[in-house]
Amino acid sequence: MIVENLIDVFKNVRFTLKQAYEANPGVNKESVRARIYENLGIRFERVGRGIYSTIDKSCLLIEGNGRNLSGLEDESLDSIITDHPWEDKKANKGGNRNFATYETFRYTQEDFNEKARVLKDGAFLCEVVPSETATNFDYLYEIKKMAEKAGFEYYAKVPWKKGTFVANTGRKAKNTEDILLFTKGKARALKPDKQRGVDENGTPTRFMSGTNGMLPTCFDVQAVPKKEIIAQSEKPVELYEQILEFITKPGEIVLDQFAGSGALGVAAINKGRKAILIEHAKEKVEAIAKRLGMVRLNSEAFVS
Repeated sequence: MIVENLIDVFKNVRFTLKQAYEANPGVNKESVRARIYENLGIRFERVGRGIYSTIDKSCLLIEGNGRNLSGLEDESLDSIITDHPWEDKKANKGGNRNFATYETFRYTQEDFNEKARVLKDGAFLCEVVPSETATNFDYLYEIKKMAEKAGFEYYAKVPWKKGTFVANTGRKAKNTEDILLFTKGKARALKPDKQRGVDENGTPTRFMSGTNGMLPTCFDVQAVPKKEIIAQSEKPVELYEQILEFITKPGEIVLDQFAGSGALGVAAINKGRKAILIEHAKEKVEAIAKRLGMVRLNSEAFVS
């Protein structure tokens, strides 16, 4: 992994192309140079003629199309946690909600192939989806089958109970969405093996395949009040914080392809993780940048 190697070697240090080549012995120069150029403004910046430096940020915000992951290297991410603007035209008509004021879509097989490409082996993919209804049950099944075809294993489904919030629409009152968890191949070892591996302080030293602890029956987290939301279908920071604790370690990189309000970025910063946020709508990008105190980046690699 050329990019990650360069970041490890030259963290907070300027480097030349020659030094970059030397840091990647056995890799042809064209590949090293191409990875640097592809990631200018994302992972590297040019500080002078032939001189570069790494961008060391805990949270990276990109204005672009989250379905285009061509700017990310193979097996470069530790997790993906995202809530795509799902299309359900029948359910998005009528009622007392302001539906679909944003661009919606349905995933294709290529979307899951790309997710699998950029995730490390054993990494978790977390998809936040609506609870099952008469209008979306077939699409939810398609999501699972597309993930399976891309090489993911179905791990678990955990409801998110939205605290006291209840939506009185459709055939039944609703107060949940579902957290779908998949792993790229066999799940990575995050579950502490307290029976066979602890030190004198009781700290686990051995880990088993699976999440960091048994998943709850539900994530019971209050929904963001309507008057405070930045983006439609905004998720609470606390929900993402809990998910991050289960499926990642401190310092690891998590991607949100459809950042919306930037809540995952806040959660990642709070929990000591690194986040890449991609958002297509310019007004949301500006709102996220303001929320996180960031300067937004615009990379052609992520623009549709």
